Amino acid sequence: MAGDLISLMAEFKEDEVLKIVEERLNANEDPAKILDDARSAMEIVGRRFADGEYFIPDLVYSGEILKEVTDLVKPKLKGASEVKRLGKVIVGTVAGDIHDIGKDIVVFMLDVNGFEVLDLGVDVPAEKFIEKIKESGAAIVALSGFLTLSYDSMKATIDAIQGAGLRDKVKIMIGGGQINEDIRKYTSADAYGKDAMAGVKFAKEWTSAA
Repeated sequence: MAGDLISLMAEFKEDEVLKIVEERLNANEDPAKILDDARSAMEIVGRRFADGEYFIPDLVYSGEILKEVTDLVKPKLKGASEVKRLGKVIVGTVAGDIHDIGKDIVVFMLDVNGFEVLDLGVDVPAEKFIEKIKESGAAIVALSGFLTLSYDSMKATIDAIQGAGLRDKVKIMIGGGQINEDIRKYTSADAYGKDAMAGVKFAKEWTSAA
């Protein structure tokens, strides 16, 4: 049954997915297990997106199905058994860059993979990242940028985090545009991600949740 839900959800079989979820809930299955299966399905969707098999509209549709599943399951969750979040991740497009499509995909994939995402939006100054790190205690920061000018903003942001005495408290990943290993070294980030699933992989490794 679990396999059915995972495969059907990964294939966007909305009606069948909702029917199976209702059947499992009526059979008094653990609702947290159903959400785990939904998360597994979203990981498959993410991998297929990374492989070029799925596209942004597919991600959006899969997100709508996930929301319907979550709406069915949440009332069955007991108060203390809220879905366990794997960790907090601060995400934002760095100062001077207003591109958000790549950032939004990363936000989406981190969220459906169990992370609490603190999305700062676009054109985010270094000070705002520092403020959010202090406020939230998040241990992971993801910097996004599409334009080449974002490389300097990423470096300036990471330097500012270093200057604020917070660098050893957070892992930092960068991504977007033509980011590569040379840019990672230039900015002193801990890692760079070619796509959203790479970002999820790093976040899981850094939270020992892989």
